[in-house]
Amino acid sequence: MKANSRLPAALTALLLTVTAAHAEPPKAAVFDFQLANLGIQEATDADKARLGPLSDLLRSLLRDSGRYRIVSTDAVKDEVARGAELRKCGGCAEEYAKKLGADVAITGEIQKVSNLILNINVYVKDLKGSAPEKAYSVDIRGDNDTSFDRGLKYLVKNNLPAPQ
Repeated sequence: MKANSRLPAALTALLLTVTAAHAEPPKAAVFDFQLANLGIQEATDADKARLGPLSDLLRSLLRDSGRYRIVSTDAVKDEVARGAELRKCGGCAEEYAKKLGADVAITGEIQKVSNLILNINVYVKDLKGSAPEKAYSVDIRGDNDTSFDRGLKYLVKNNLPAPQ
């Protein structure tokens, strides 16, 4: 009789475990990369042209990894394009992400120290809790598409943890 009384509790625990294992990943608003800290150099057309494809690659890598469900940022793209520097706007990326129904705001910037030394920085802010924003970075060598693609793939695979 005692074994039978434990059966409902065991089934409940099993169902909770299965439900937790199949929980949907958080929704993430992944904003387009922006240029930062260009030093004495002006942004080139190649620098600007690289931002869109790199942003699309980040979204793809995050979606394919199962870490996040990607929310389109198209609804706020014009607002952002009107001059919001997402790293310096005092939380506007988080506000945009909330407007979009996202659980997480992800921004990125490219720092170009020189034509040889560059950094890809990705920032992740969980909007559901009070945890501080987390920053992830990878240094790359070479101002070309291949270096950027490899650097971003490395950053996502090896540096970005799964969401909590």
